Amino acid sequence: MTQWIGWLRRLDPAVPTAMVSVLASEGSAPRGAGTRMLVTADGQQGTIGGGQLEYRVVDQARAMLCHAPGTWRVQDYPLGPLLGQCCGGRVRLLVERIDPQALDWLHDAEPGRMLSTRFEPDALARAVFERETATRQSARGDKPLPGTRIVEPVGERPRPVYLFGAGHVGQAIARHMTGLPLQLAWFDTRPEQGRIDGVSMVAEEDIAACVSEAPDDAAILILTHDHPLDYHLTLAALGRPILPAFVGLIGSSTKIARFNSRLKADGILPEALSRLTAPIGVPGVFGKEPDVIAIAVCAQLLQLRGT
Repeated sequence: MTQWIGWLRRLDPAVPTAMVSVLASEGSAPRGAGTRMLVTADGQQGTIGGGQLEYRVVDQARAMLCHAPGTWRVQDYPLGPLLGQCCGGRVRLLVERIDPQALDWLHDAEPGRMLSTRFEPDALARAVFERETATRQSARGDKPLPGTRIVEPVGERPRPVYLFGAGHVGQAIARHMTGLPLQLAWFDTRPEQGRIDGVSMVAEEDIAACVSEAPDDAAILILTHDHPLDYHLTLAALGRPILPAFVGLIGSSTKIARFNSRLKADGILPEALSRLTAPIGVPGVFGKEPDVIAIAVCAQLLQLRGT
């Protein structure tokens, strides 16, 4: 996630600010490496998981505000014995007083790039590279010392989600995608739906081209107002030379059985047909309310991470 990059870009240089970064974690820890939050004298942005850990670290970060910009400390927290938490994990945190004069690297900080951080005695030197090999960090062992260099992804590349249909369920899915590592491309053929913020109105004869143009790592969600249109889009998705990462279709068991039969008759091979997820949503979540379906679908898309 790159939300913290936006926070730094909007930083008020007149307000002393500290940043807390999770360098590494192990076991059952509330957040993983790369999680960050900003702390000022009277507020904070983001979270590293709450509880006693965050309570203590916020105090430490506020104490850092009295030090010179660029000052940093690395602190290890064994969550169980030190903080009385039951999760039993361990985290290694970097706490730094932000130097507003040393943020030029933010201009190049985009998802997919690599961020290098070198620990200097009185500052952290950062730079962004197109290609670098990430360094593995540990929550145990020697802490970073001056001269140590770590490399991490700037942020996870959001998975493209091509959502076809702007009805009640489509709107709920779009709403619940906010803040997730998902990048929405949203389509409908009805002019009245084109007035919804974020929806692209596409003529019915052209909408299959949107499926063809989706990146190979895209998730395609098909839930239009019209069964023939749903079938047209499903056929286009499963007929691609390279199948998308995910093809999901909303519908009843009767609709899905009918579609499977037609898809076979139209030449869709069994391997491609097996990639169709229908109905969409994490199995075991029951309910036809749009928000229930939307949350189940978003959870299913998050299961694709790392694939």
